[in-house]
Amino acid sequence: MSLRVAMLSVHTSPLHQPGTGDAGGMNVYMVELSRALAEQGAHVDLFTRCRGEGHPPRVELVPGVRVRHLHAGPCRALPKEAMPGLVLEFALALLKAGVGHPYDLVHSHYWLSGQAGSLAAGQWQVPLVHTMHTLARVKNASLAPGDKPEPELRIHGESRLAATADRLIANTPEEAVALRSLYGAAPHRTDVVTPGVDTRTFHPADGRRAARARLGLPQEAFVPLFAGRIQPLKGPDVLVRAVAELLREAPDLRRRLLVPVVGGLSGSGTRVPGELRELCGRLGLLDVIRFERAVPQAELADWYRAADVLVVPSRSESFGLVALEAQACGTPVLAAAVGGLPTAVRDGESGLLVGGHEPGDYARRLLWFARHAAAAEAMGVAAERHALEMSWDAAAQRTLQVYERALENRGARVGQRRRHTPAPAATPSWRNRRAAVPA
Repeated sequence: MSLRVAMLSVHTSPLHQPGTGDAGGMNVYMVELSRALAEQGAHVDLFTRCRGEGHPPRVELVPGVRVRHLHAGPCRALPKEAMPGLVLEFALALLKAGVGHPYDLVHSHYWLSGQAGSLAAGQWQVPLVHTMHTLARVKNASLAPGDKPEPELRIHGESRLAATADRLIANTPEEAVALRSLYGAAPHRTDVVTPGVDTRTFHPADGRRAARARLGLPQEAFVPLFAGRIQPLKGPDVLVRAVAELLREAPDLRRRLLVPVVGGLSGSGTRVPGELRELCGRLGLLDVIRFERAVPQAELADWYRAADVLVVPSRSESFGLVALEAQACGTPVLAAAVGGLPTAVRDGESGLLVGGHEPGDYARRLLWFARHAAAAEAMGVAAERHALEMSWDAAAQRTLQVYERALENRGARVGQRRRHTPAPAATPSWRNRRAAVPA
C-alpha cells in the first residue's frame, strides 16, 4: 500500500494554464512534484475548488495522481480576495471526500490552502506539511509603486501556519531564513526542498534557429524575453523602461531588437489591463515590444529556445521556475537578485543577477548580451548544465524524507500522550507501517 497524500490548492487549479490569472510557478510545482512522487510509489490527490470549467469531479493526470474538484461556494471563477470566506466550506468538502479513503498526510500550498489543510489534518489526526510559495511580509517589503499590499488577514494566517504546521517546506535557504526571521518558524521543523525542472519538455532541442522559424521570429534579431504573469510583482515595467534606456544608449539596436512579453494579466495587473501597453506607447516602444498570450509548456519551451536571454526583473520571487526552465533550454537569464533567483541562476556563469530594479542596470547588461554573442552562447551552455543538476526526481525524494519526518514526529507525540503505553523507540517509516496493515 502506497503513501496517500492529500495535496491542496484552494485558489488555483493544477489544470490551469501557467502564466494566466493566478496560475504560475506554483501550479507547475504541484503537477511536477506530484508526478515525481507517484513515480516513487506515492498516491497523490490534488484537491482544488470547482470553478464550473467543465472538468469532471476527478481527472487523472498520470497513474497515481488525480485532480479532484470540491464544491466550495458557487461553482464559478471568483477573485482571490473572496477565497478566505470559502476556506471552511472547502475543508468540510475535503473531509467528506476523504471518508472511507484515509490519507496519511496533508500537503497544502499557499496560505489559503494551509487554513483548510490545518482543519482537515486535525480532524484526520495526520500531519500537515505546508509550502508557502510566497510570503506576504516579503512581498509587502518590495511592492511596486502603487501596488496594493497583502492584507493583515494573510499575514496572520501565515504566522499561524508557521507556528502549527508539522513541517514547513521552503524552496530555498533564503526562504527558510525569511520564515524564521519574519514569522518565527522553528528551524527544526523547516526543510529546504529546491524545485526541479521538467527536462522532457525544457531542453535545447534543435536550437535557436529552428525555434525562431517555428515562431516566425527574425533569425538575426536580438531577443530578450519576458515570460510570466503580467503584474507589478513580476516587474515587466522594469523591462520596458530598461528597453527604453537600452535604445537611448544604443539606438542602432532598434532595427534588430524584438522583445516578446509572453503571459496573461494577473493579480493587480488585471485592474489596469492596458497600463503596460500604454507605458510602451509613451516610451515609443510599440515597434519593438510584442505582447503574446500565455502558451502551453511545449510552446513556451520554443520561446525560451528562441530568446537570446530571459529577463526576470521580479520584485519578489520565491524561486523563479521560469529561470530554471529557460536555462534547461540553453538560454541564459538576466534576473533580479531577489528571493530564490540567486539559487536558480548562477551569477556570472548561467546568467547575470542585478541588485535592485533600476532600469539602467538592466539596460547595461542587456547591451552586454547584445554585444557579446559568443560569451552569451557559452553562458547558455553553462545554463543548461546548471539546470540539469535540479530534477523533480530529486525534489520528490527530498519531499518524501520530509513526509517521513512529519509522520515519525506525529507518531512520537501520539506515543507520548498514551501514558499507560510505552512509546516505541522509533516509529517505522510509512512504507513499513503501511505494509503491516492487513488488506
